[in-house]
Amino acid sequence: MKFLKKTVLLTCLLLSCINLFPVDGADENKPGWKAGIASMVITPEESLWMAGYASRDHVSEGILHDLWTKVLVLEDADGNKAVLITNDLLEIPKISSDRIRDRLEKKYGLTRAQVILNCSHTHTGPVLYDALSNWYPLDEEQLTKITAYTDKIENLIVDLVGTALNRMEPADIYSGNGIARFQVNRRNNPEALSTQINDLKGPNDYAVPVLKITDRSGKLLAIVFGYACHPTVLNFYLFSGDYPGFAQKEIEKLYPGTTAMFFQGAGADQNPLPRRSVPLAQQYGRTLAAAVDRVLNEEMQRLEPSLSTGYSEINLQFANPPPSKTDLLQHISDTSDTPDYLKLTAKTLLQRLDRGEVFDTVYPFPCQVWSVGNQAIIALGGELVIEYAIELKKIFGQDIFVMGYSNDIMAYIPSETILKEGGYEGTRSPFFTTPWNMNIQSAIINEMIRLAEKAGIQVLK
Repeated sequence: MKFLKKTVLLTCLLLSCINLFPVDGADENKPGWKAGIASMVITPEESLWMAGYASRDHVSEGILHDLWTKVLVLEDADGNKAVLITNDLLEIPKISSDRIRDRLEKKYGLTRAQVILNCSHTHTGPVLYDALSNWYPLDEEQLTKITAYTDKIENLIVDLVGTALNRMEPADIYSGNGIARFQVNRRNNPEALSTQINDLKGPNDYAVPVLKITDRSGKLLAIVFGYACHPTVLNFYLFSGDYPGFAQKEIEKLYPGTTAMFFQGAGADQNPLPRRSVPLAQQYGRTLAAAVDRVLNEEMQRLEPSLSTGYSEINLQFANPPPSKTDLLQHISDTSDTPDYLKLTAKTLLQRLDRGEVFDTVYPFPCQVWSVGNQAIIALGGELVIEYAIELKKIFGQDIFVMGYSNDIMAYIPSETILKEGGYEGTRSPFFTTPWNMNIQSAIINEMIRLAEKAGIQVLK
């Protein structure tokens, strides 16, 4: 009997000790992450000119599936906040991005370091005002409609962030990386031979970075994922999010009640090949969703509730001075072999000079870093080529998340290799025929190292 009493007493003591050490995420009163999520359809309600292809010759004809803006707000145990905004759009130009982020700071106290504004870069979304709008032969009616739509998007994003802030609840965050292999380096593999090539060439990064956000009971709230590949499967006149849109739809079908958010990586020189059909876009969407699903069902890294953010703008240089009036007039002359869409750009630049504008000799390029627990997230502006992701992973580790197309999409951001080789990605800048200086890659990488070290992210080399 005495032995039984001692056994019962010992069992009670052991149970009480176990209660002193709760399972991760089980203590509802323990300070931790909070998260707020909001989303809204942004599909235009009327026909608008579509972004991405200069060869289009008329406005949109309908909708394949809806476009979305989605917001995730994170708050760590000390009350530090970060806001990720993803958009099914080709781009949000600097003028709009600056206005949005200025308004977020004024209304909610969110600095530029705390806000990432990423676009999927779908080529079946609408044109925004001043977002390559000078590529397209827009009449006054279209300009009026596009300006109104752009204003609507800006207002919607600001309001949506407020909605997400009001929905904050205790959460847990996990990270992981998957893999998908439908991206092809378009500079090294001719599209016309894509179904015949057995030996794909050129640099690639097939990573599928994933963030999982749950409530404290483990219920899924949001899934954030990315991929580095142009959304150019489709080139018709129906609005859609291309393969990222199908991937988000598929994930939300797999996990009902969850918000799936896609961010574009360093996919400027990566294409989905083969392409040009809706079934292919659906296939790539399902492939990406399957990669995400695999990560969600394996062990993921639980992120501690600590957050640090950093942001800067560095002045990128050009290889040559900005174009003069004489240069631009040569591009639009009858004897010029400049493509029509670049002639439109030249005319727009001429109008700016005629208004008395002086072109800057440098461009303010946005660099950004977040440390979410010990998950490093790097966000860079422009159409970032894949070599940046490869180089940054050598410096910070293979598990970092790299976003391109963030905060300002001004032009292609080529690597030093591509600048030497030339070609489409290597000869474009905000001045369209004035290439970037050869030093831009080292300038960007060095700034990211500085920002990362300041945010407490370890440098491997």
